[in-house]
Amino acid sequence: MSAIRRSRARAARTRLRAPLVWLRHLGLVSNDVFLASYARSGNTLLRFVLAEALSGVPSTFDHIQRIVPEIGIHVHAFPLMPDGGRLIKTHEPYRRKYRRAIYIVRDVRDVMLSSFARETAMDVVHIRTLDAYIRPFMEGKMTRFGSWQKHVDGWMNSPLAKTGDLLVLRFEDMRNDLEGTVAKCLEFLGKPPDPSVIQSAIRNNSLERMRAKEDQATNLPKSPGEEGRQVGKGAVRGWRQKLTQSQLEIVDEFAGDLLQRLGYPRGTDSRSETPQNAGSLT
Repeated sequence: MSAIRRSRARAARTRLRAPLVWLRHLGLVSNDVFLASYARSGNTLLRFVLAEALSGVPSTFDHIQRIVPEIGIHVHAFPLMPDGGRLIKTHEPYRRKYRRAIYIVRDVRDVMLSSFARETAMDVVHIRTLDAYIRPFMEGKMTRFGSWQKHVDGWMNSPLAKTGDLLVLRFEDMRNDLEGTVAKCLEFLGKPPDPSVIQSAIRNNSLERMRAKEDQATNLPKSPGEEGRQVGKGAVRGWRQKLTQSQLEIVDEFAGDLLQRLGYPRGTDSRSETPQNAGSLT
């Protein structure tokens, strides 16, 4: 089974995937809104909370695809937007069919560690050491979504950013103030935020409850052990305890300037102890 998984994962990183991606984007309408991010960036947490806050229906892995579906499974999704549009999850790079979106960005170093942990636990990659994984990951060779830096740059410099149709959120800010983040999202979506509704949705989708929902899900691929979970620990700056100086230098080589523009410190800058405010990002 692991050989099949690895073969599928390799195929997904080639041009063979292009026709499938095209098919997945059929049936979109102009008032659909997208909840977008690079993979392993906190999309699942915000997706579950927003789904519950918008619909009033408790979020579970077994029916989330009917409320806030992934791209390609959106045909029968509920119209949650005030104008009848749907809220759709995507990890894809920006494309012209996306007319309005919430985009979550997370420090690439934590994204990379989360990706490496899950992919090795699920046995879908042949690389077994972080040292061997970092450069190809930063080059965009370890995921079907391309490199993190190209993905982020494409979304943040998209036409949506110029027309006010893109709300950019940092994962770290979301973890620090989830209630405020959800309220900001609801305002962006045209729905007046109700503090009691937001607080209830957050309580029902705490890390512990999300993990319990994952354990109870009947349609979710699972792997033994902590590292293979769909719901990660949501670490903020966990990379500081795990990446070596030489590994940080590789990250900075590819994404150091972009990290700084987003308000994160370069890994090789010992003077920067905490991420700075992202200013206009939020």
